[in-house]
Amino acid sequence: MEELKVGIDALFILLGAIMVLAMHAGFAFLELGTVRKKNQVNALVKIISDLAVSTIAYFFIGYGIAYGVSFFAGAEELAQRNGFDLVKFFFLMTFAAAIPAIVSGGIAERARFNPQLAATFLLVGFVYPFFEGIAWNGAYGIQEWLKTSFGASFHDFAGSVVVHAVGGWIGLVAVLLLGARRGRYSKEGRIAAHPPSSIPFLALGAWVLSVGWFGFNVMSAQSVSGLTGLVAVNSLMAMVGGTLTALWLGKNDPGFVHNGPLAGLVAVCAGSDLMHPIGALVVGGVAGALFVVMFTLTQNRWKIDDVLGVWPLHGLCGAWGGIAAGIFGMKALGGMGGVSFMSQLIGTLMGISIALIGGFIVYGALKQFVGIRLTQEEEFNGADLSIHKISATPERESGW
Repeated sequence: MEELKVGIDALFILLGAIMVLAMHAGFAFLELGTVRKKNQVNALVKIISDLAVSTIAYFFIGYGIAYGVSFFAGAEELAQRNGFDLVKFFFLMTFAAAIPAIVSGGIAERARFNPQLAATFLLVGFVYPFFEGIAWNGAYGIQEWLKTSFGASFHDFAGSVVVHAVGGWIGLVAVLLLGARRGRYSKEGRIAAHPPSSIPFLALGAWVLSVGWFGFNVMSAQSVSGLTGLVAVNSLMAMVGGTLTALWLGKNDPGFVHNGPLAGLVAVCAGSDLMHPIGALVVGGVAGALFVVMFTLTQNRWKIDDVLGVWPLHGLCGAWGGIAAGIFGMKALGGMGGVSFMSQLIGTLMGISIALIGGFIVYGALKQFVGIRLTQEEEFNGADLSIHKISATPERESGW
């Protein structure tokens, strides 16, 4: 029976890994649909290349930093317990690879390709697992200190802060160091619109992400015995809340409508195992509103050219999710309890700080020593032709 349980758990977490792996197609199509046509090929190539580099960085370096596990052993040893330890790595690697996939959307249309792959290796190999180890493996005694001081450790069930806030705040640093796309903002204060190239592809990306998210959240239990339908229903309610507020505040804009569910899902990750479904609906609704308001503010008022809005979507909604778990997870608001608002606040601020410092070190060093931005001519021609030597619609170039 014990062997059967381990085998079922291995299958359970493997299915979760596959669902989260599929989410990377969602990242790719969301970016493809949002950028202009001359950058569509680059969006697709970046996501799958980042995934490959992330796997190498996490396998050889990052996973060891986060959990103290090394794979330098014989295959016979690694395959013990039905290979559960290996599929757990696979599952957590897909989370780690979400960091560069998140950043990719913010820096789209003007970032150099090879320096971004180098940034991916450094972020997934060193920066992300440092905070992952603190939050999910109790590294450096910080969780124990929070529990002693405030009655509960920092709780992030599925990565509102560990994955999304960290990725979003790193993305903000990268966007600021790159600068806006050429022609986006004029010295006279005019704002040039760069409308999405394909709403259908944008919508497809949002749907693929939304479906895969139920593997992201539910399978974070990492065992069949830990499985709870509460996580699934809370994820659904947050998704719906984010969609409806984005629909309302975004005035039916399809870009907002399809990012609204993602905002809700980002925010509910941390407390999806604690909240009442009504609380999850509220958390998702606030996240949808937060995305619409802050995306509009950053693009139009602050002139931060974050192409997909990764800082509002992942950075801010992820931070809100971390804090919201300490509010709506309380028994007084229908939650399961066992959380501390102060621990959630401190843990969230810690994740943001590590993301900002790590992102500035990585992208600042790359900008200083090798450069991270395409030339003006390359950017004008588009990343597809400049980097990959082919466009998404080559029949136009051939004259047919």
